[in-house]
Amino acid sequence: MVKNNSFLNRAGFFLLIIIILLFSVFPFIQMLSTSLKYQWDWGNPSLIPTQINLEAYKELLNIGQLEKDLPESVQNLINETPNITKAQKKAIIAKFKDTSGVFPFFRYFRNSLLLATTAALLSVSIAIFGAYSLSRLQYKGRSTIQRGILFVYMFGGILILIPLYKMFVNMGFLSTKAGTFTSLLIIYLVQTLPVSLYMLGNFFRTISFSIEEAAMIEGAGRFETIWKIIVPLSMSAIVTVFVYSFMIAWNEYLYASVFLRGFEKLQTLPIGLQTLFVSKNAIWDRIMAASMMTAVPVILLFMSIQKNLAGGMSAGGVKE
Repeated sequence: MVKNNSFLNRAGFFLLIIIILLFSVFPFIQMLSTSLKYQWDWGNPSLIPTQINLEAYKELLNIGQLEKDLPESVQNLINETPNITKAQKKAIIAKFKDTSGVFPFFRYFRNSLLLATTAALLSVSIAIFGAYSLSRLQYKGRSTIQRGILFVYMFGGILILIPLYKMFVNMGFLSTKAGTFTSLLIIYLVQTLPVSLYMLGNFFRTISFSIEEAAMIEGAGRFETIWKIIVPLSMSAIVTVFVYSFMIAWNEYLYASVFLRGFEKLQTLPIGLQTLFVSKNAIWDRIMAASMMTAVPVILLFMSIQKNLAGGMSAGGVKE
C-alpha cells in the first residue's frame, strides 16, 4: 500500500512537471512553427510545417536583400521602351532595388545587446558593494536604507516617465546620442538596482563571517576580501542578478520608445518589433521570426550559465 501511494505520488509529480513544462514551452514552439510556414500553410493546425520556409529569416537577416538582379520583365521594359529617359530608367532601377523597408535586425540587436549588457554589468558591480555594506557593516541609517530599497517599485513606470523625461531634457542629456544612452542606463539602474541589492544582501548573509575573519587575519583588506572571498562564493547569486538585470533592459520598451524617438540609429529590438507591424514586412511569418530571434539571446544566456544558478559554493567552506 505504501509503495502504491509512493508510485502514485511520483507519477503525479512528474505529470505536473510535464504540464508546467509544456505550458511554458508551447508559445515558443508555436512561434517557431509559424515562422517556418508559408502563408498557404498558416491554416494547418499541425505544429510541423508542410514545407520549411526560411524566407522570413533571410529577409530579417538581410540575406540576399541588399543586392538584387533586375528581372527580365523590368529589363525588357527599360530596353524596349523608346521614349524612356535616363532619369526614368534610373528611377525605376532605384525603386526596384530600394532596401529602405528591410528590417535592420543587426542594428537593433547590437543596440539592445550593448545597452542591456552595460546596464546589467553596472547594476551587478554597484549591487555587490552596496549589498556587502548592508549585510556586513554597521552605520547610522543602515536599517532605514535597507527597508526603503524596494520603495521605488511602489511607483509604476508610466507615472515617472514624464518627470524623468523633462529632467533629462533640462539637463541637456537627450540632445546627443551619448546623453540619451546614458539616460537609459540610469533609468535601467533605477529599475534593477533595488532588487539586485535585496537579492545579493540576503545571499551575503548566508556566507559565514568566519571565512572573512580568516582572510582578514591573514592580512587581507576589505576590498580584497570582497573580491577573493565574497564574489567567488556568491557567483550563483551574482549570475542570477546579472540575468535579471539583462532581461529587464533587453525587453524594456516604454522608456526606450520615448527617449530614443529622436535617434533612430539607437533604437532597440522591442522598438524594432513594434515598427515591424506597420512596415511592408508585417506578415505573420516575419513577425514570428523576429520574435524568435529576439528571444534566442536570453534563452542561450540561461543555457550557458545554468550550472551557476544551481546554488552557492560556500557549503562546507568552514566548520562552525
